[in-house]
Amino acid sequence: MSMQNVLITGASRGVGKSTALAFASRGFRVFLNCKSSLADLAEVKKEIQDTCGAPCHLVPGDAGDPQAVRQIFKEIREICGGVDILINNAGISHIGLLMDMTDAQWDGILSANLSSVFYCCREAIPYMVSRHSGRIINISSMWGSAGASCEAAYSATKAGVDGLTKALAKELAPSGIPVNAIALGVIDTRMNAQLSSEEREALCQEIPAGRFGTPEEAAELIYQTALSPSYLTGQIIRMDGGFL
Repeated sequence: MSMQNVLITGASRGVGKSTALAFASRGFRVFLNCKSSLADLAEVKKEIQDTCGAPCHLVPGDAGDPQAVRQIFKEIREICGGVDILINNAGISHIGLLMDMTDAQWDGILSANLSSVFYCCREAIPYMVSRHSGRIINISSMWGSAGASCEAAYSATKAGVDGLTKALAKELAPSGIPVNAIALGVIDTRMNAQLSSEEREALCQEIPAGRFGTPEEAAELIYQTALSPSYLTGQIIRMDGGFL
């Protein structure tokens, strides 16, 4: 079997980093993307090379910028033709009242969380269709279905990701390309680092599992989903410790 190629956006830390390590440790060629944390991204590459020995390439750029995404995929095509697995993980959060949110903040979170998924899928699909194979996994959130107070914009973008996932799965099913989303609950990443110890404790009490999830747990679910039967498509797979 030829080597499989995986692109992971938002791979400099957290779930993206753990996902990159999960695939690289199994012999996949990984392409690592992020927008601005380039030093962290380089560290991920070094860790992969030191511990896994798998081929690893950096393709930095703003996944929410269509021209940047075209350049990312141009570089990938020059190396291996295209990606077999696309993992749309890039995203940002915003906490605050909707009425206080600026136009720029709204545009920024929409670009990072939803437009990035569209742009990357659009570039990845032609290669997958030509081979009649491929996998697309979009990283969503439980708030995409439940909604979170003071995270209206974030919740809206993740609901958009869920809708895009379901529609695209139907579009690509005849080509043998499953499209699924992983709706994560509270994961112990830098995105939740702004929580105080009291807030963390209160939140843990709301989660039946009694704790935050780990990036490694999320990465393992993403990996297993990528290897799941192709009949599994159009699904929003939730991992939230029983929260919802």
